[in-house]
Amino acid sequence: MVQVKWKAVPEEHDYPAAADYLELLGDKAMVEAVVAELKAAPVVVKKAKDILRASQLEALTPTNPHVRKDLLKVNEGKKLSPILLVRGDCQRNIPMLIADGYHRVCALYWADENIEIPAKIAAMP
Repeated sequence: MVQVKWKAVPEEHDYPAAADYLELLGDKAMVEAVVAELKAAPVVVKKAKDILRASQLEALTPTNPHVRKDLLKVNEGKKLSPILLVRGDCQRNIPMLIADGYHRVCALYWADENIEIPAKIAAMP
């Protein structure tokens, strides 16, 4: 089984990265509300395979340079940052968003799809 080391909280630069992505999907007010909720949210743990299923995204291959970089970090025992998620809505068929950490999720999925990944989750306003 793969041993992954985690930071206690996301890195500060993860929030602007999430905001950059979310700005492609909504207006400034929505982005600010989601990022504020992410910052205040507790860290929870979810399995890599479940995160990908809920997001309806395919796992990038281990040959992707960013995925490979994260796999190397795991092999070197470096700590990874928890990911940032925005809850979907199954009643309206809206998938969950991986606002920050998609490459980490993919890397860990390939290492062991059952790896538990720390995450902060916010709701879409």
